[in-house]
Amino acid sequence: FLIGTHPNTQFTFSRSIVLFLSKIILEKKKTMGIARENRVEVKSMLTQVSSKPSGSGRVHPFTALDNAMSPHTVHVILYYARSPFGSFDVESVRIPLSELLSLYPPVVGRVTKNPDGIWEVKCNDAGLRVLEAKVCVGIDEWLRSADGHDELDLTAWEDMPEDPSTWSPFRLQINEFEGGGVAIGLSCPHRQADPTTLTVLLKSWTEAQRRQCIVHPPSFSPLPYNLTDTDAVKSDGESFPKPVSTKTATATFRFSDSAFKRCLDEYSIDGASPFDVFAALLWTRVALVKRNCDRVSICVDFRRLLPDPLPYGFFGNALNFSSLEISDVVNKGIGHVARSINDHVTSLDVEKIRSDLNRIRSHGQIYGKDLTIVNMEHMIVEGEPLMYEAVFQDGTRPVHVSYRIRNEGGEGVITVMPSPEKGFGRTVAVSLAEEEMSRLLSDQEILRFDPKIILSGVN
Repeated sequence: FLIGTHPNTQFTFSRSIVLFLSKIILEKKKTMGIARENRVEVKSMLTQVSSKPSGSGRVHPFTALDNAMSPHTVHVILYYARSPFGSFDVESVRIPLSELLSLYPPVVGRVTKNPDGIWEVKCNDAGLRVLEAKVCVGIDEWLRSADGHDELDLTAWEDMPEDPSTWSPFRLQINEFEGGGVAIGLSCPHRQADPTTLTVLLKSWTEAQRRQCIVHPPSFSPLPYNLTDTDAVKSDGESFPKPVSTKTATATFRFSDSAFKRCLDEYSIDGASPFDVFAALLWTRVALVKRNCDRVSICVDFRRLLPDPLPYGFFGNALNFSSLEISDVVNKGIGHVARSINDHVTSLDVEKIRSDLNRIRSHGQIYGKDLTIVNMEHMIVEGEPLMYEAVFQDGTRPVHVSYRIRNEGGEGVITVMPSPEKGFGRTVAVSLAEEEMSRLLSDQEILRFDPKIILSGVN
């Protein structure tokens, strides 16, 4: 290739060539018959029970919001550059995990139907599936070359069978990378928990391992009465169809603190959060790729938005999905879009949340009907991102945390999360149709902020 002589020109042009070929590389992986599952091999599986029985007859009901999430599953993966346990030994963490599970009866319970035919969790202490696996590449190579589909191999999953009486809805998988490094994957049906619930559960496990007090103990109190009603609680998730399956590709962009400040300056933005800015940047660029994306669904955790806030340990789903539409969004400018997002999110109150919950019940599909933008700013507590506070005995913090939603539909998901470096930088995970992702990866407006791109399947 003939490359320009200016250093910046050379970097941008050569990088664009590589990213332009991403679609070809993705197709090449398929035609060469590369089997993703060959890089992760499960070595063992056991069932971990709680240290104290929860008592017979206890059940955990589902809310209307829980049931609306039934087509989806949640997968959280914590990456550690070296083993956080000191040595790769599942036995060394089983006792603290068992003690923690005694606080979480629904996690070790089983899904069943009550006499009225409504799904609920029978807290029968049947146990949590724990798997141990080996990954045949190093963690750095994995983060460079893997994608969201590969990541699902790090989180054990099995669809609910017709008879779920022995089926474990929560599964924990501990993966050891070649040459050191560990990934801990936790998955469950979205009907039973949201990403915050799984994050707090994993963080609490590390606190139990260190013999410290659980900072955010689980709360199984129902949602406030002004957010629910009797008919909503009786909704059954079977009435919600699964989204249409679409071949998707994923990529994660890690924007620095300085990238956020550049955005504020170059787009003349005042009073906007990192979520507002990076959500606006990605929405406008995805809209350019899609050529028609003027409406999005904004997902916000409402635990702390209520007059009487829910604790971080609230178990279940506490997510609000609201629609935001901006006509001709591509040409409105990123600054205008960021301010519109900020106005939309800050205006959420109990009445709007209740209205959105009722809309969800009537419409059914959650992720994927429109492009969904997930806000995880609530995970920053006193300046510390909760997911990066999951520290075991030797003080090793996660170097990256991934959140994946399965069966997310065809329009895609953008998740804006805190970065391990703290500050105003953000990690933005994107899931789109394959042909759309290949164009997004070469988008010059994104690339000029020099994000580090990982987990895109492009080495």
